[in-house]
Amino acid sequence: MDEQSASTKPQRLANLDAIRGVGVLGIFFLNIYFMGNSFYGYAPHAVQPIGDIGIELLSNFFLEGRFFSLFAMLFGAGMLIQFQKYQSELTINASQPFLKQQKWRLYWLIIFGIFHGIFIFPGDILLSYGVSGLLAFKYRYLDADALIRQAKWFIFLSLIPIALISLTPDDQVYLRDSTLYIEQLSAWTGSYSQQLLMHLTMFGYMVLVIPLTLMWFIAGLMLIGMALYKRNVFSLGLDRKLLKQCLFWALALSLIDSVLSFSGNSLLVALSDVVLLLSAIACALVYIHIICLLCNNNSQRLIALQNVGKLAFSLYILQSIVGIILLRYLLPEWQQQLDRAGYMSIAVIYTIVQLLLAHWYFRYFKQGPLEKLWRYLVLKRG
Repeated sequence: MDEQSASTKPQRLANLDAIRGVGVLGIFFLNIYFMGNSFYGYAPHAVQPIGDIGIELLSNFFLEGRFFSLFAMLFGAGMLIQFQKYQSELTINASQPFLKQQKWRLYWLIIFGIFHGIFIFPGDILLSYGVSGLLAFKYRYLDADALIRQAKWFIFLSLIPIALISLTPDDQVYLRDSTLYIEQLSAWTGSYSQQLLMHLTMFGYMVLVIPLTLMWFIAGLMLIGMALYKRNVFSLGLDRKLLKQCLFWALALSLIDSVLSFSGNSLLVALSDVVLLLSAIACALVYIHIICLLCNNNSQRLIALQNVGKLAFSLYILQSIVGIILLRYLLPEWQQQLDRAGYMSIAVIYTIVQLLLAHWYFRYFKQGPLEKLWRYLVLKRG
C-alpha cells in the first residue's frame, strides 16, 4: 500500500462519520452487560444454555474489543486531521495556539471521563482516550511506516502487564445465584451513595491500571489510526494483500480465543484475553474497509450511521445513563432473569432508538449537545 500525501486542507470524511457510528452503536452491545454490575458484568449460569454459548461465540468473532479498537483508531486519525487542517490555515511556526487547544481538548476529555466514570458509569473509556491521546499526539510527524513500528512496540509493551493481570488467581466464584453474585447484585442495585462507593473503588483501580496497560495499548491503536489516514485507508479502504492478512488473522485469532475461553482451564482462559485484543485489531481493520467501500465518502450513503457518528460523544454518555437507569433502578430483577439473548435484545432495540434519535436530532440541530459543549470549553480555554 503506497503512502499518499495528505491534501493541504483535509475535508470532512463521510467514511469516518459512518465508522464512528458503527463504533458507538457496537460498543453498547458489550457495555450493556456491565450496566447492572459494572465490575463483574454478566453472571453466567453454572451450566450455560445453548443460546449463551452461541452468543458468546458470536461475540468472540465479531464484537469483543472490535469497537473499542475502532474508536481508538478513529481518535488518532481525528487528531491528525485537525492538526493538518490547522497547518493548512497557518504556517507551522504559528502552530502554538493549535497545540494549546489540542492539549486542552484532551484535558477536557479527561475531565469528562473522570465525571462519567465516578458519577455515571465506571466502565468509562474517555479518561483512557484522553491520557493516551496526549502520548500518541507526540508522534504525529512520523511517516506511516514509522507510526506502525511505534504502534507495535506500544501494543507489545501493554500486552505483557495485561497478561500478568489476567493470570492473577481469583478464587471467588461468580455464577448466577452464587454468594458473590448475590452480594454484588445487592451492592449495585442499592442506594446511589452505595453505588458511588463502588464507582470510586473501580475508578481508583482504573487510575492505577491505565499507565501500565491501557495507555500504551490505546496509544498504539491511535498511531495505527494516524498511519491509516496517511495511507488514505479511510478514503480508499485496505489494499487486497493487507485485507487478506487482516481477514486471516481476525478469523484465526478469534478461533484461538474461542477455544481458549471455552477450555475450562483458568490459565488458558486468562490467555484468551490477550488473544482477543489482537483479534480485535485485525477485525476492526476489516470493518473499516467494509464501511469505506459501502459509504465511499458520500454524505448520502449510510446517512443513518453518519448521523450517529456525528453524535458519538453525546450518544455514548446517553447509553450509560439509559442502561444504568434501566438495569439498576427500573428493572433490577432483569439481572437475575436475562440470559445473553435478553441483553442482546435490549442492545438491538436501543440501537434502533439511537438511529431514530440521531435522525430526528439533525432535523433541528447541527451539532450534538456534548460535542458543542466540548468545543466551547476548548476554544474558550485555548
